[in-house]
Amino acid sequence: MKTKKEASRGSAYDQLFNLSELFRPLVADFVSLPVLTITTVTGHAAASGMMLVSSHDYVLMRSDRGRGVVYERAGHGIEIRWMAFPDYFTALVREKVGSSAARRNILLKAVKMKATEAMAVGVVDSVHESPEATVEAAVRLAEELVKRKWDGEVYSDIRLAMYPELCGVLGLAPKGVRGLASEDLLASMARI
Repeated sequence: MKTKKEASRGSAYDQLFNLSELFRPLVADFVSLPVLTITTVTGHAAASGMMLVSSHDYVLMRSDRGRGVVYERAGHGIEIRWMAFPDYFTALVREKVGSSAARRNILLKAVKMKATEAMAVGVVDSVHESPEATVEAAVRLAEELVKRKWDGEVYSDIRLAMYPELCGVLGLAPKGVRGLASEDLLASMARI
């Protein structure tokens, strides 16, 4: 028979597991959207919030606060006794954070990073002085990138191909080569 503490721990584990499974399709949707995605972090981002942020193509963050980027659970750091990170969380970190030391610090130490530290390890693309400046920079970036008139489906395929492990865990796959019609493609190649 379980003690009250063990029963409570089991219930908490079940709730965490259910939440992580409900969150999986949201990450899959962001990773497979046929548009580029830009997000701003104007406060703190922790646990699933940080995973949601990491699901975007571009991350801009304000610098005028203390810690901001935290890969942890519910403010308690990593509770290794209860539940490992879901497979798609760790795949997302492995594919978005280039340094193995940074991945270790994020996943095993639950480091709390300031914006400049997050940018140094590639979690954040740029840092700005205030929430307003962060949003303004995001709008400028979006306006700049949308001028390129990329084909959304092709963009999505490229993004999916960039993160094969994450896509495998999420059950996603690029749809393959498409975009230009064959006549247009041949005409373009003839001009080269």
